[in-house]
Amino acid sequence: MASNFDIERKDAELPLVLAVDVGSTASRGMIYDAQGRPVGKRAKVAHSFTVAADGTSEIDPDQVVQEVRGIIEDLLAALKDEQVAGVALDTFASSLVVVDADGAALTPCFTYADGRCAAQVVELREELSEENLQQRTGTRVHSSYWPARLRWLQAERPEVMKQAATVLSLGDYVMLHLTGTLATGTSTASWTGLVDRHTAQWYPELVEISGIDADQLPPIHHLDEPVAVAPEHAERIAQEWPALAQAQWYAPITDGLAANVGLGAHDETAIGASCATSGAIRVLVREMPETLPPGLWCYRVSHDRSLIGGALNDVGRALAWADVTLAVDDVGPEALSEALRAEPHVTTPLVLPFFTGERSTGWASEARAVMVGVTAASAPAEVYRGVVEGIALSYARIAKQLREVAPQPEKLYAGGGVAADRPELMQIMADAMRTPVTPVKMKRSTLHGTALLALESLAPDVRRARPERGETLAPDYVRRPYYSERFGRFQLVYEALFD
Repeated sequence: MASNFDIERKDAELPLVLAVDVGSTASRGMIYDAQGRPVGKRAKVAHSFTVAADGTSEIDPDQVVQEVRGIIEDLLAALKDEQVAGVALDTFASSLVVVDADGAALTPCFTYADGRCAAQVVELREELSEENLQQRTGTRVHSSYWPARLRWLQAERPEVMKQAATVLSLGDYVMLHLTGTLATGTSTASWTGLVDRHTAQWYPELVEISGIDADQLPPIHHLDEPVAVAPEHAERIAQEWPALAQAQWYAPITDGLAANVGLGAHDETAIGASCATSGAIRVLVREMPETLPPGLWCYRVSHDRSLIGGALNDVGRALAWADVTLAVDDVGPEALSEALRAEPHVTTPLVLPFFTGERSTGWASEARAVMVGVTAASAPAEVYRGVVEGIALSYARIAKQLREVAPQPEKLYAGGGVAADRPELMQIMADAMRTPVTPVKMKRSTLHGTALLALESLAPDVRRARPERGETLAPDYVRRPYYSERFGRFQLVYEALFD
């Protein structure tokens, strides 16, 4: 059933944007009108990563190209003769594909979760000042970023690197095969860990340290810089997809940027929170801080904006563990919800929910979940609540550092599967973070954000429609002493075990 936010083609305000989101579990696409409203049906093709115990996490880049092609064809078939003004693409961040001189992939697409370069992470941490690196690029030394991954490829697959003409992110590879154009978006480039956040260009010294040449990297395009498609490729596109004959193509952006904008956190006044399998909170700012707190990253996303925030490995993943291990089916949904909505109590176990390691704020990848205060009297619902509180406190730890460099946010917009499936988390986040939390009910907010960013230049004077939001949950100040004490204990346990 379509919401009031969704419209039919006859009600759309021109110009139209075709947006595609390549996520971890599927590629999705939709047409949006000038107000940012979804037009007609959406298209979706499910996929999955190939994973293995050695840290492998890959996907076939040519498979993704075909998925995107199919999505474009499905969406355009429904439009009939209507012209599309822009095509915008986002993908999951920190991917890598090595390409030869003919544009063919020499490797699979390595995803953000591929951990086989752990040895190279150790090497780089010994060679580089991680503090200086973070201040220059906005990133740390990590297996998801390109410096360690490129070194791993040099060590493990030297024959591939000898043939390498270009190194691309997945979205760049899709763009190349759809338009014949080499281009990357500023945010996509920044999420490689190879961009100087002060210049928004490739950082030459780090590129060299990573083992490649600067001319093996695609040109960077800001949000208001559509890609220039060569005439011969533009003619081919027009023949294949007549509705795209006049369309502007935008360089690929990352899903993190798109998600924030899609939730409504498009400036310094709002925090965007993603609550899914993993999680993140971010603020989009126009004045980039000179110095970053140690627990945050900062990605340059255009010539005039940067995205500052931090990420959690385990949100939905932590709750999935609790669902199974604590046998919450035996507790019952009503009893569990009641326990999560009840007033906080000192007997609730303190949980550090690092089930697969920690990213922000301490970057302790070897950290694992810790529970303190579990007794023989602790009921499953109490322990479950401890996990939920631990997630909220993990967000609060990031928010504390975020306010050092982005003090203006007055509100927080939250979205994602966990926000919808476990709404009780939203109030606990509001209490722990001392910030009003507004759930965003719209699905596919990332896809929505991708369209909105293209519309900034395609339809700058059109007022955007506001998607449906839930009731804003204000922090309960009576609970402040409880969560302040919990925050302090969380930090003490963390420092004792992982610092």
